[in-house]
Order: sequence, then structure tokens, then C-alpha cells
Amino acid sequence: MVDVGGKDATHRQAVAEGWIVMQPATLDEIVAGLHCKGDVLGVARLAGIMGAKRTADLIPLCHPLALTRVSVDLEPVAERRAVRCRATVETYGRTGVEMEALTAVHIALLTVYDMCKAVDRGMILTDIRLLEKAGGQSGLWRAEP
Repeated sequence: MVDVGGKDATHRQAVAEGWIVMQPATLDEIVAGLHCKGDVLGVARLAGIMGAKRTADLIPLCHPLALTRVSVDLEPVAERRAVRCRATVETYGRTGVEMEALTAVHIALLTVYDMCKAVDRGMILTDIRLLEKAGGQSGLWRAEP
């Protein structure tokens, strides 16, 4: 692991997003709450939060962090035949939470895939990226639109 012992503890935040594209009928089923496995977006939201908290167990050499806030929002977007996932993660520490935000998005979208794969194996996880990070020595960074 990288030595972060000499860094100051500061408030740090990261925002990531990603998409899962699917057949229109699959999206309609999710939105209507008619999926046979239950509330797809609710389960995916919880899985994303849990994934953020377990990032150090999932990604080699990541620091285990005490997260102070994790939010995962999933929004169906009919015109893209997709669900957009956005995760925001915060901590007060010596290293950033970019990996935790990206992990939350991946895990949430993989959960949507897992719950819906029986009806739509061709779903595509796409455009997973960091949107913003704040705090630490490098300050604020935002992705180009």
C-alpha cells in the first residue's frame, strides 16, 4: 500500500456514475416493480452501499477506510433504455474515496444485471467513471462533461 502516514486527515468526497443498458421490456419491468425477484433498484442500492464499505476487501492494496457517508442513487432513463447509477462517498481521512465510489457503482450495476439476467443476458455496463473528487492535497477535480 502507499504510505499515507504523512498526509493530513481532511474531508474527502468522490462521486462516480455508470449505466446499464437493457431491452426496453426489461426496463419497463423494473420501473413497474413487476420483476419476479422483487425491488431491483432497492436491492442494487443496498448492494452498492455494501460494496463501497468492502472496497478494501475487493481491490488489492486499497486502504480500509472509515466511511462517513455513502449514497447510491439509481434512476431509470427510458430514452437511453438504461438505468443510471450515481454514488457519492465521503470520509474524513488521509486518502481519497474514489475507489469506493467506483466500486459502489460497479456493484450496484452488477446487482441489476444479476437480478435481471434471466430475462436479458445482453445488458451492457457502460460509461463507468469518476465525476468528481474533493479534498486532500490535490483539492477539487471534476470530469469534463
